[in-house]
Amino acid sequence: MTQLIRNVIDGYHDLMDNKSDPRVNDWFLMSSPFPTLLICLSYAYGVKVVGPKLMENRKPFNLKYTLIFYNLFQVIFSTYLFYESAVAGWMNHYSFKCQPVDYSRSPLAMRMARGCWWYYFSKFTEFLDTIFFVLRKKNDHISTLHVIHHGIMPMSVWFGVKFTPGGHSTFFGFLNTFVHIIMYSYYLIAALGPQYQKYLWWKKYLTTIQMIQFVLVMVHAFQLLFIDCNYPKAFVWWIGLHAVMFYFLFSNFYKQTYVKKDKKKVKSDDHQDEEVKTKRSNIGICFTTQTALYEKTDDVKEMTKGYTSDGNRLRNRVFIDNPRA
Repeated sequence: MTQLIRNVIDGYHDLMDNKSDPRVNDWFLMSSPFPTLLICLSYAYGVKVVGPKLMENRKPFNLKYTLIFYNLFQVIFSTYLFYESAVAGWMNHYSFKCQPVDYSRSPLAMRMARGCWWYYFSKFTEFLDTIFFVLRKKNDHISTLHVIHHGIMPMSVWFGVKFTPGGHSTFFGFLNTFVHIIMYSYYLIAALGPQYQKYLWWKKYLTTIQMIQFVLVMVHAFQLLFIDCNYPKAFVWWIGLHAVMFYFLFSNFYKQTYVKKDKKKVKSDDHQDEEVKTKRSNIGICFTTQTALYEKTDDVKEMTKGYTSDGNRLRNRVFIDNPRA
């Protein structure tokens, strides 16, 4: 058992010291995965347990201007990251079919590596999405999908920066930053106030765009399983399976939020239509009955309990039959 533990420790050090990219070893949070893991676990526990507990007896914070600034920052930051990945590779000399990692210290290779680290750092800034939900007591927004999506990303990207800061798998970040430009633009408009809600009709399409993103990442990653490419197969599976997992999580969210909701709405509308028809029918019956009771007529009609009506007057039949009375 002791030997097994020693082998695991030696293997870990060999992996971290000899198999990783030496260019990033001295960069912030890159020497070990454990600080990132600790931050991610603290985030999950904080937003699901500690935060809601602390806010339980407090009023929600009004964060309107904070949210406007935050979402504007994320739009600008995502635009910068998208631009860097495009210029340093994907809109320059990168191949969409097979792109090995350039481990040199050339300007473009270092630019891509730095872009990867900033993309990793951006995943921590996105924790604020959930923290703002907690502070505003929007706990119903803190779904399992939301926490998994945000909580797992820094750890996932850490391995990419540590071992492959560039090359084929950065296609995920290239697409993801573009999607985030759209996503945070939506949040920015929403944060401006209710008067801008009319411009947010495309909400459901955000999830569709994200699912398309994951399909493209799957296809792009798994193609390397069928062709010869000087790129680590471990990261092909790592990125590809992440895309598969997120695709099904977002797909389930889409079905729960929009498909089932639309079906319920149709059923509800059908039920409401039936109720309206019934109510209209009942109203019609009541209205007709009430009109008949008070309808004027010039004819003398026999009434119950020995009364007759001639116009607006009710007269006892005794007086009609016996004029002298």
